[in-house]
Amino acid sequence: MIKILLVDDQSIIREGLSSLLQAKPDLEIVGEAENGQVAVELALKLQPDIVLMDVRMPIMDGVAATRSLSQQLPQTKVLVLTTFDDDEYITKAMKNGAKGYLLKDTPSEELAQAIRAVYKGYTQFGPGLFEKVVAANTGNFSSSSSTQPPPEFKRLTPRELEVLKLIGKGYSNKEIAQTLYITERTVKNHVSSLLSRLSLRDRTQAALLAATLDSQYFQ
Repeated sequence: MIKILLVDDQSIIREGLSSLLQAKPDLEIVGEAENGQVAVELALKLQPDIVLMDVRMPIMDGVAATRSLSQQLPQTKVLVLTTFDDDEYITKAMKNGAKGYLLKDTPSEELAQAIRAVYKGYTQFGPGLFEKVVAANTGNFSSSSSTQPPPEFKRLTPRELEVLKLIGKGYSNKEIAQTLYITERTVKNHVSSLLSRLSLRDRTQAALLAATLDSQYFQ
């Protein structure tokens, strides 16, 4: 059972989400919060697996709450669900520890699938949002050119390069495994290794790096 904390300043939204998600046999709503401050307090008490987080809220917004949760409850994953697809909101949320960013017009079944994916460790973006993150972050990995990789890039093995390239295309571990004809466990090992070699925090940062590099570096 995946335990979920709902965070939104509109009670009607919380009620609607609760009704939709409680209908799924593997999802359980363990609490609701009307702002980020209450969300952090409840999360510390309830220890949810997933926090479904709005962005714009009074007292403490979703970005600040996400940052606090990532520091205090690293095992709890934050999935942003909001009406705002602004580049700045998306980038700030992901940089502060969110594992996904979806819009409120996401169909309920897709939302449920995204929750399950984030619970398993995947990163989830609504249609077109990953591209916005890439565009907003292009150049962050190099002060002189967005096509130059960091020095540690040379330490990657040929297989790790293949995995990184596919991460940059948005492939899941399962899709990478199928493409490269290896097991998902092997993919996970390669992902962990390349994150360590490149000093990257998570899969999202790896995807952003891969997306900003010229294809010549993956030859």
